[in-house]
Amino acid sequence: MSETGGVREVKSAARTVELLELLAARGDRPARLQELADALDVPRSSMYALLQTLISRGWVRTDVTGSLYGIGIHALLTGTSYLDSDPRVRAVRPYLDEASQALGETIHMARLDGRDVAYLATRESHEYLRTISRVGRRLPAHAGALGKALLAEHPDDDLPEGPYEPLTARTHTNRDSLAADLAEVRARGYSIDREEGVPGIVGFGFALRYDSPAQDAISCSVPVARLSAGHEERIVAVMREIRAKIEATAPAAGGAVHWR
Repeated sequence: MSETGGVREVKSAARTVELLELLAARGDRPARLQELADALDVPRSSMYALLQTLISRGWVRTDVTGSLYGIGIHALLTGTSYLDSDPRVRAVRPYLDEASQALGETIHMARLDGRDVAYLATRESHEYLRTISRVGRRLPAHAGALGKALLAEHPDDDLPEGPYEPLTARTHTNRDSLAADLAEVRARGYSIDREEGVPGIVGFGFALRYDSPAQDAISCSVPVARLSAGHEERIVAVMREIRAKIEATAPAAGGAVHWR
């Protein structure tokens, strides 16, 4: 049994979390009982009992036949509570609006979570609308402007060995290539993602240094077809100004609960 901070892990709680994370990761692909039992290596009867408990509490949903399972609405309610209760997210939101209005492009805020970044807020461009919001979704940190801006705040020794998952033909897939890019990020002061995460999209990422090392970042995403040299210069100038405003006004860690 694993331990966290000297306290033994509660097996039933760990299994519940693993199940919810598995269902969440599947997105719009519901799972069958046997699939879930096999994936988590638990007896079919134990998995069925756990699913029924979570269905009764709204954390898992099932179809009319009772044979397919997906993440439930209480996961959304809990995620919304996380966003509403975070003072950093509340402080950043008005500046995302300001950046979006000034540039007319899509603006994101995200937080480093292990080897991924989790999107916490987005202001979509009126010129390029996504059909699915990124808020609450994850992206490998090595594959985008937000993640690279945050990885550059950490020593290269923290980078995993690789190989890394390619999202496009331009994604970094090895440690040396990513480390070389991060060195440029540190020298430049911001990251650039030229179609590394999404084909046809360029991103500019800026770490928010109200924590050390930074855990949050903001970015501006723009379609390649609309990115001229002049527009790129304006994006960088506006986003640098927005970052300075956020860092000057965001709540200090000592002024609120300092979550770990």
